[in-house]
Amino acid sequence: MTQHHAPTVTSNIYLDMLQLYAVPHFPEGVNFQQDGAPPHYGNIVQMNIIEDIRDALLHAVEKRSPPPRTPLDFLTALQNSWCEFPPECRQTPVEFMPRRFASLLHARGGSARY
Repeated sequence: MTQHHAPTVTSNIYLDMLQLYAVPHFPEGVNFQQDGAPPHYGNIVQMNIIEDIRDALLHAVEKRSPPPRTPLDFLTALQNSWCEFPPECRQTPVEFMPRRFASLLHARGGSARY
């Protein structure tokens, strides 16, 4: 006799279900908090160095005086900030990638600081 197992809910399936069936019915301003059940969380690795560079670039734009007031001002401030970036600001995140990988492997699915 063969046993039939019900499919398990993975974190990706759970997130898809939330997006399709729950989130559209949430009133505006509602914050959803999951309860910690195993299918409700996942260890998703986010190591996009572009985000690090983007954050540094946006921080540079935020420090500008006067701050950009129009979309064109913002674009100009982004371009100017990028041109003023020292080359090491773009190179450093790339150089730290081996350390990031090692930290993630050492954490074995837990939180990693790098």
